[in-house]
Order: sequence, then C-alpha cells, then structure tokens
Amino acid sequence: MTDPSLSFGEQAAAYERGRPSYPPEAIDWLLPRGAHTVLDLGAGTGKLTTRLVERGLDVIAVDPIPEMLEVLTQSLPETPALLGTAEEIPLADDSVDAVLVAQAWHWFDPERAVKEVSRVLRPGGRLGLVWNTRDERLGWVKDLGNIIGHENDPFTDEVSLPGPFTGLERRHVEWTNYLTPQALIDLVASRSYCITSPADVRTRTLDRVRELLATHPALVNTTGLALPYVTVCIRATLA
Repeated sequence: MTDPSLSFGEQAAAYERGRPSYPPEAIDWLLPRGAHTVLDLGAGTGKLTTRLVERGLDVIAVDPIPEMLEVLTQSLPETPALLGTAEEIPLADDSVDAVLVAQAWHWFDPERAVKEVSRVLRPGGRLGLVWNTRDERLGWVKDLGNIIGHENDPFTDEVSLPGPFTGLERRHVEWTNYLTPQALIDLVASRSYCITSPADVRTRTLDRVRELLATHPALVNTTGLALPYVTVCIRATLA
C-alpha cells in the first residue's frame, strides 16, 4: 500500500466507534452564513457529515476508501456518498457553497487540492479545515500520549492556502468527548500509525493502553472517560 491514508479501510468500524465528533461551536465558525450545499471532503465514516446533515444542509460526502463510505451510508442512507479524492473531486464546477475537510487535509496534495476545491466552490464559497487534537494537560491524557505519541498542533502554523483563497483565519475550540474504555482502545486502533505497524507492535501498543486503563487512578473501575480536546479550525474564502 503506497498511500498510508488508504490504510483506514482496515479499521473503519473501529474508526467509527472510537473517533470523536466535532463541537457545534467549531462547525458554526467554519460554515459561511447562508450555506446550503456542503461537500464533506475526506468524509471517512461520516463523523462530520452527520453533524452537517443534522443542520438540514444538503451534504455530499466524498472519500477514497469504500469501507469508510460503507459505514457512512449505513447511518446516512440518503446522503450522497461518492468515491473520490481531493485531487479529483467527482463534482461539477461551481456546485457547492462550502467544502469542509475534517482530519484529512494533511493527507492531500495541497496544490492539487486547492485547485480542485476552487473549481467546485461557488464564488465567495468557504473552505474550512478542522482537526481534533487531544488536550494533554490532564495527567492520564499525557500518559496516553507517552504510549501512542503526543499530540501537537502543527497545522495552525504550517497550513497555508494560496490564492484564490483569501482571509485565512484560525481558531481553537476546547471541549470534552465522553467515551467508554473500549472506545478509547478503538480510538487508538484506528490511528494510522497503529494500523500500519507490524502486528507485534500494534498488539503491544493496545496492551499498554489496556494497562493504563486498568492502573491509572483516574481510570480504574470507571465505565466512562472524559477525554478533553482542542479542535483546530482554519477557514478561508474563495475570492
């Protein structure tokens, strides 16, 4: 497999069970006023798609992985779900008011993606990028990072959107996701580095997460976990 982003298909179910959604405040900020038709590009299993559909928007989901779209379609059977990539979006010119990309822009070829997003957006349309990053200021979350790798926020510094996009803005939203111990294991299992690791490394990583759940004072004998996040948002407008 030459493209590591395609590895997510192996763990589509774990991705859906373990990955967090996105806070309403972040979505409010990303969407332009009056948006009606929205493309969720790199939609995966539909974590963001669901939130957009709930708002009554006309949403089109595009992803390159059939297994991910299959999970999405099970929960959102009336939402168009198309195979495609950011570099070759299967939509007509000037067909959407906004393109949102959740947890995926870093997998794209940015030059080609910007060209394609510009093509499908209507004039004055919005491109919004969003990532969930774990807030490791709490002890057990930092300990989790020692096992699976620490989160950082390179995207607010590294992501730039060239013309024809203008008015690039950045925002952080702090919130908490509540999940079960098993969902935390699914979260780790759905990470690309875990999926692509040798079987023994993957097993050892998941065993260390189980050990953390069984031994950390904040986690022992609990049926629900509070996992804090900082959601990183970036938006820009098509000139």
